[in-house]
Amino acid sequence: SCKVFFAKDPLKIVRAQGQYMFDEKGEKYLDCINNVAHVGHSHPYVNQAATKQMELLNTNSRFLHDNLVQYAQRLTATLPEKLSVCYFVNSGSEANDLALRLARQYRGHQDVITLE
Repeated sequence: SCKVFFAKDPLKIVRAQGQYMFDEKGEKYLDCINNVAHVGHSHPYVNQAATKQMELLNTNSRFLHDNLVQYAQRLTATLPEKLSVCYFVNSGSEANDLALRLARQYRGHQDVITLE
């Protein structure tokens, strides 16, 4: 039930730059699956911003921090009034779990339909 992304031997990716990933032999691959298309791997601005933040504080969103509040305010200012609440989660799995819990609470039903 678990399928791999490669037809033969797995790729051993050792580094990435821009839209490309490189294997242990230096072979270059266009990265079409790692959600980096908007800025690419190792983008200098993103690296600098991440380093600056990690030097200040490196934790998740379970603790209150002014940056989270400011981000939520900036984000919701661009959205309709009905979308004025933000939930910050750690992963797609947490986001899906929260969405399911909210839907069950709102509708009062426990059933779920999924598509393959």
